[in-house]
Amino acid sequence: MRRVPVEARRGLRWGALALAAIVALVAVASDTADARSRRKRHHGKPHHAAQSYNPPYAAIVVDAKTGAVLHQANPDSLRHPASLTKIMTLYLLFERLEASTIKLDSPLEVSEAASIQAPTKLGLKPGETIEVEDAIKALVTKSANDAAVVVAEALGGSEDDFARLMTRKARALGMRHTVYRNASGLPNDAQITSARDQALLGIAIQQRFPRYYRYFSIKSFDYRGNALRNHNRLLGRVDGVDGIKTGYTRASGFNLVTAVHRGGGHIVAVVLGGRSSGQRDARMRDLIETQIAKASTKGPVIRLAEVPLPKPSAATPQLASAAITPLSLNPLPRAIESTATIPPPPPGSKAPIKPVQVKTLTVKLVSAKRKPAAPPAPAPTAAFAAAPAETATDAAAPPPQDAHPGAPSASPASDSPSQDAAEPPAKAADAQAPARHAKRRGWAIQVGAFEDEKEAKERLSSAQSKAASLLESADGYTERTTKGDKTYYRARFAGLDRERAQAVCRRLKRNDIACMAVKI
Repeated sequence: MRRVPVEARRGLRWGALALAAIVALVAVASDTADARSRRKRHHGKPHHAAQSYNPPYAAIVVDAKTGAVLHQANPDSLRHPASLTKIMTLYLLFERLEASTIKLDSPLEVSEAASIQAPTKLGLKPGETIEVEDAIKALVTKSANDAAVVVAEALGGSEDDFARLMTRKARALGMRHTVYRNASGLPNDAQITSARDQALLGIAIQQRFPRYYRYFSIKSFDYRGNALRNHNRLLGRVDGVDGIKTGYTRASGFNLVTAVHRGGGHIVAVVLGGRSSGQRDARMRDLIETQIAKASTKGPVIRLAEVPLPKPSAATPQLASAAITPLSLNPLPRAIESTATIPPPPPGSKAPIKPVQVKTLTVKLVSAKRKPAAPPAPAPTAAFAAAPAETATDAAAPPPQDAHPGAPSASPASDSPSQDAAEPPAKAADAQAPARHAKRRGWAIQVGAFEDEKEAKERLSSAQSKAASLLESADGYTERTTKGDKTYYRARFAGLDRERAQAVCRRLKRNDIACMAVKI
C-alpha cells in the first residue's frame, strides 16, 4: 500500500481545519443576521410578537368636513395614548408660535430631567440647547421623549405643570375622556384618552394650525449628522396620507392617528391597541380604503372651536382638569362654527352631525384679571355621535370589559393622589358612606386610593373588567377616608373570603393593577 508523505498528511489536516473554521464563521454570521432579522421584524420587542399579546383595541374614522362618524369600535373606551400624547404637546407649542411668544429659532435649554428620559430620544445633554423647529421635527419623526420634556419645561415651567395645561386644553377642546400626566406619553397609569378624543384632536390641530401642521408630513429629519426617519410608515405609501402620529407602550399597544386627503374627501382615522406596528398599519390601510369613499367632497366644513374655561385659582387649581367624566357614554359636547340650528342626533346615532349655531371663541385663555367662574355648562352639540354599542342605556353602567387598560396605582399606605382633583362629592353621600361600610364583613380587596372619587370608580370598573368571573358577586364601593389634611377615596370590592380575595389580587396584579387583600 502506498504511503502518503508526511507533508501531504499535514496539508490535509490543515485544510480540514480551515474548512471547519469557514463553516463555523458562516454559521455564526448566519445566526447573527437571523437574529438581526428577528429583531427588525419585532421592532426590538420580540416578546410582544407572541400571540398572547392582545392589547385592548379601539378605532374610529371621522369625516373631518362634516363630523360624521364613518366607522367606530369602542370609541369612548379608555385607553393609554402613548406617544400620541405629543400631538397635544405640539398643539400647545403651535399656539405659542402663532402668538409670537416663541419663534422657530428660539433656543430651548435642556435640563437634567429632560436628558434622562427613556428612549426613544435624541440624546440631549444637560445645559445644551435645541431650537424650537428642531424640537418639533424630533417629536414628529423620532418621537423624542427628551425633546418633549424640553418643550414642556420651556412652556410650562415644569413637566407636571405643563401636563395640567395639556389636560386643560383637552377639556377646552371637548376631549372629556383625556387626562395627561406627562408631555411624552411614557407609561403612566393615569394618562388616558379615547379614540374619539384623539380624532377630535387630530381634526382640531389641522384646522387651527395649517401652517405648522405640515411638520407632521416630514418623512425624515437630519439632526447633527443623523437621519431620523418618521415612525409613520404610511407616509408616502398610502395615497393622500399627510400625517399625523404613531405611539406605543406595552399597556397601550401600537397606536396611530392618520389624516387623509383624497378625491376631495378628508378623514381622520384612529387605531389604538394594535398587536404590532405591522398589524396596526394594515388595519389602518383597510379603514382608509373602505371609508374614504364615504367622505363628503362638498362643503361647508364644520369648524371646531374651544370652550372658554375659568382660569385656575389658588382655591381651585385643578378646576379645568377635573371636568372629566369617563364613565359617561353620552354624546360628547363640542363647540362648532355653523349657521345651522338643527338639534344633535340622539345617543348611539351615526348620522352626520347637524351642528347648532355657536359663536366661534378665541383660543386665548381667560384673562388673569377675570375672577374664576363656575365650570361652564356643556355645549349643546355633539361633534361625533356615540357608538351604537355604547348608548344612553349604558351610561349608568361600567365601561365595556376592555374599557380601561390601567389606572393610577396606589395603596392606602402610600397613596398617589390624582393631580386632577374633581369636585367634592355631595355631603349626603359622604354621610352615608360609613353606614354602608359598617354592614360589610369578611374580606375585601383594595385596588387604589384617590383624591377624586370618579377616579376611584374608574379603577373599580377597570378591575371588574380584568377579573369579571372572580368579582361577579363582589360588592364594589368607594370608601371616603382622610390622611392628614387630605381626603381620599378607597376603591374596594367586599363580600369575599380570604382565599378568593387573594386569588383576585393575583389576577389583577398580572394585569398591572395594584391590589391588596384586607380584613374588614
